[in-house]
Parts: sequence; C-alpha cells; structure tokens
Amino acid sequence: MRIAVAGGTGTVGRHVVEVARERGHETVVLSRSEGVDLVSGEGVAAGVRGADAVVDVASVQTRDSAASEEFFASVTRGLLEAEQRASVGHHVALSIVGIDAAPEAYYAGKVLQERLVAEGVIPWTILRATQFHEFAQQIHGGVTVGPVTLVPRMRSQPVAAREVAERLVELVEAGPSGRVADLGGPQEKRMVDMVRAYARRIGSRGPVVQVPLPGAFGRAMRDGSLLTGAGADHGRRTFDEWLAALGV
Repeated sequence: MRIAVAGGTGTVGRHVVEVARERGHETVVLSRSEGVDLVSGEGVAAGVRGADAVVDVASVQTRDSAASEEFFASVTRGLLEAEQRASVGHHVALSIVGIDAAPEAYYAGKVLQERLVAEGVIPWTILRATQFHEFAQQIHGGVTVGPVTLVPRMRSQPVAAREVAERLVELVEAGPSGRVADLGGPQEKRMVDMVRAYARRIGSRGPVVQVPLPGAFGRAMRDGSLLTGAGADHGRRTFDEWLAALGV
C-alpha cells in the first residue's frame, strides 16, 4: 500500500512513516523538508498521486483560534481536493480528545478540520487521541516569569506518540471507518507534575507553577473533558517510562 503522510516529519508523523515502512508499506512524506507546502498547496498534488491513503498528522504551533482555523482549513481543503483529483480512496486524520468541550485556541482548528473531513467526498477515518508524552517537553519554558515556568492547570492522560502512529497505520489498513474509538494513555496525570518531572530530568532547577486558564478552554483542561471516556482504547507506555528513556 502507498501511504502519503502529511506532517511526516513531526512528533507523530515520523513514527507513522516508520511504522508503515516496518509493515511493508511504501510511504511519501508531505512536508516542507520534502518540497511540499501543505498550506499553499505546492507539491501536494504530486505527493498524493498514486497513494492509496493519506494520513494527516500536520500541526501548527499557535494559541490563536483564527490562526488555527486558517491553517487547518488550508491544509485539509488542499489535501482533500488533491486526493479527489488523484482518486485516493481513504483520508485518515488525527484529532484530539475532548475538542467539542473547548472549541477555542488550537482546538478551534481541529474542530473545523473534523467537519471538513466528514463533509468531504473522500472516504474517511478520524482518530482522536489525548496529548502525547512529548507535550510536557513542548510546554516547558514556553511561558515564564523570571525563573518561574508557568503551565496550565490541566488533567492529562498522556499517550505515546509511537502507539498513536501504530493505531493510525492499523486504521489505514482497515479501510474507511468514520469516527473510531478514542485513544488515550494508560494513566491520568497532572500536567504540572509532568512538566516538573521533565524539568528535573533535564536538570532545570527553576520552579514550575500551574495557573488556571480562563474560558471554556481552561475549564475543559481542569474538569476532565480532555480525558477519554467509556469505550476508549488505551496505550501501554507510561509517561514515566518515556521520561526514563529520554536521551538528554
């Protein structure tokens, strides 16, 4: 099977490429490093030509709702249009657990992405997953006040990016399945504890303090809306295991 991976060099994308190749599939990476601009559409048509499926794990770093919506609208529409012209039979998109409860900031774009995929003509599958173990690494030091690192007050259920990739490739092989069971990690943890543990692992000594974010987005972070519910699947690798294996 020939699989095009949008965002194939990112946190999950590189694992998708690796897993797909291990399972005997041919892969094409759609990323700027490979001459493909998912936002402008440059190189997308050539990238999906001959593909049996497209896996979209592209992302953007933004907390702005409008910027997120603009990114995901451009990428999703561009992919779906190119797929239709190339007669691609399956579009697989990775989304996030709980976005309905907090359709703001980055999540606003993911809500739009899901709607565009579901309304499109390409047969589709959408997998929602919780935050990856790497999320603690990504937000450490992102917002600071002097030596203090601020992190959102958040209940999390971190999942291994590799296990998300494994599920995505399995879904490609299964064929279009619509919205499938959510995927979360094996345990619930507080984000502040995860970031503190990561800081200790890399030798950072500054204090890490949690702060509640305002609005529906912050409320969803605190009240468990971003955790998996009944019927969800769960990975096996814990955050502590990921942290212990981290090369620093």
